[in-house]
Amino acid sequence: MNVLITGGAGFIGSHLAERLLSQGHRVFIIDDLSTGSIHNILHLKGNADFTYAIDTITNVPLLAELVDRVDLVYHLAAAVGVSLIVEDPVRTIETNVRGTEVLLHLANKKKKPVVITSTSEVYGKGVQVPFREDGDLTLGPSSKARWSYACSKLLDEFLAMAYWRDRRLPVIVVRLFNTVGPRQSGHYGMVIPRFVSQALAGKPITVYGTGDQTRCFCDVRDVVWALTELVRRDEAFGEVFNIGSTTEISIGALARMVRAQAGSPSQIVFVPYEEAYAEGFEDMLHRVPDITKIRSVIGFEPKVDLPAILDRVIAFHRERLDAKKSHTSRFESGYERRYGHDTAARHGL
Repeated sequence: MNVLITGGAGFIGSHLAERLLSQGHRVFIIDDLSTGSIHNILHLKGNADFTYAIDTITNVPLLAELVDRVDLVYHLAAAVGVSLIVEDPVRTIETNVRGTEVLLHLANKKKKPVVITSTSEVYGKGVQVPFREDGDLTLGPSSKARWSYACSKLLDEFLAMAYWRDRRLPVIVVRLFNTVGPRQSGHYGMVIPRFVSQALAGKPITVYGTGDQTRCFCDVRDVVWALTELVRRDEAFGEVFNIGSTTEISIGALARMVRAQAGSPSQIVFVPYEEAYAEGFEDMLHRVPDITKIRSVIGFEPKVDLPAILDRVIAFHRERLDAKKSHTSRFESGYERRYGHDTAARHGL
């Protein structure tokens, strides 16, 4: 089968590409690298069944060609991360809504199945925990940019379900809860890679808010397994599914766990939301999925616990730090050989 992944150079997209290739599929990806990275897919470039395009999904002629070539589309391309959303809400809305609109329009021409990745953010300020797919959704006011991401992804869901009901386009909507693992960046507010990077550098681990807010963290391998299994079930089309772990941990406790597993001397510092993001920033106190629905369809149960997840992420970041140090050391040695020790010292090398 030929499969297209939009946002395929991102954290989840690159892991999904790996799994699909291991299953013998041919994989095409498109990514503008705005939040993804070419380094996430470098190890795949030698695979004859892997093809990538560095471009935006609003390049309609290119996206139309890719959609025509495949049998299935996973739509992961989006503006993501709390930091990016707060800093650039225009980009968030335009990227998420326009990109999905274009993709669904093209897929509908030849009825290509589409998996739309949404987010637990759509549950907003809901208090009926755990969150069910058929529960009411409560978002904050439009005056707060923080809710633009949730609103844009919810609009994607409405659009996808309208294509299913009105035009019989086979779609599946998945609401991803906190998904973690190697290759996830902390640049856009993702908490675990940010904590791990701070801990390994011996810098203060910064917890936003009181640290009492709780989250559930699911290993990316469990998530991509679910993504590939859902498309095998006819009854999954036209439905919305939560995907995530149901094991809660407070962010304060997470910081302590990261520090302990990394063997770090870092202090844990609490930073008010107003300093971290913007005045009047609102957060969800609890975010826990009800996974009854996806369990009944594909037997989904997260298999990797949080300590094991953290071990993998810490090892990944340690390897990157060691590689960076090795590269810096080789550069410094070469500089000294070429220009002499005194010159290198004057330049801080």
